Amino acid sequence: MGHLPYDRVTPNAAFSITGVDYAGPFNIKDRKGRGCGTSKCYVAIFICFASRAIHLELVSDLTTESFIMSLRRFASRWGMPSVIRSDNGTNFVGANSELRELGQFLENEESHLTCALAKAQFNWKFIPAYSPHFGGLWEAGVKSAKYHLKRVAGNALLTFEELYTLLAQITAILNSRPLTPLSVDSLDLPPLTPSHLLIGRSLTAVPDPSLLHLPEGRLSRHQRIQQIQQNFWTRWSKEYISELQGRVKWRREGHNVREGTLVLIKEDHSPPMQWQLGIISELHPGKDGVVRVVTLRTKKGTIRRAVARLCPFPSLAEEDS
Repeated sequence: MGHLPYDRVTPNAAFSITGVDYAGPFNIKDRKGRGCGTSKCYVAIFICFASRAIHLELVSDLTTESFIMSLRRFASRWGMPSVIRSDNGTNFVGANSELRELGQFLENEESHLTCALAKAQFNWKFIPAYSPHFGGLWEAGVKSAKYHLKRVAGNALLTFEELYTLLAQITAILNSRPLTPLSVDSLDLPPLTPSHLLIGRSLTAVPDPSLLHLPEGRLSRHQRIQQIQQNFWTRWSKEYISELQGRVKWRREGHNVREGTLVLIKEDHSPPMQWQLGIISELHPGKDGVVRVVTLRTKKGTIRRAVARLCPFPSLAEEDS
């Protein structure tokens, strides 16, 4: 495996160097009520190379003009990126029917997009054809988001405004994910998230009662959006936490956890954007000297958890060494 690209390891402003990907199509309706017509729309996914922050934009169709407008909306919020990187259309050609039309759009409009963005002072760079691993950042960063977004919102028939609201809430969820400890101080509990690099503080969700147990027919339009958001959080957060936890066979002895380590606690029923964090305050080794249970200090007090339910963050001291 080669070294990380220069753009990934150079400090830059948020979204200064941006990767772009597409998700979809999704069906939307033109108005509320009965007798409404339906049409396709797509989601443009922008990911920052420096902070790994994600921004979702709703695109009405696969035309150059629609993408340019979504890019202008993105630039109006986060500033004009210096470099934009994306897949080449041939990466999608030959895939399933949904991705094939995305591939044909990028393949046919590559020269048009390059010219149009050059006039708008955007530096557009395509990765080589048939080389999706060159776009590993956005492929890995939005894989689970695209996967669950399609499954929780793919069958929901929402209006353009309702789907845009849902995407804004999902953007906040994605940008609330913990990346690394905020400092070497063991008393500093909150972790660094992409939102810290965007707005200088962590994101919190508006409190809502759980609607997962209610049937769709009993929900209002607003409650239906909140139910989809809660479904997305339930699926995506579990998958993201599993990715943080190292998966190794129990055939060789590993390193015991240490006191003062910041950990993410796996919780099955946590509300959206509420990451349960704790600091290991006491170890409880077994007769063989292996630590399988620890005492944690959290915001809500002291609790005991099995090590298998914890995802330790790498300490800054270990990274420096």
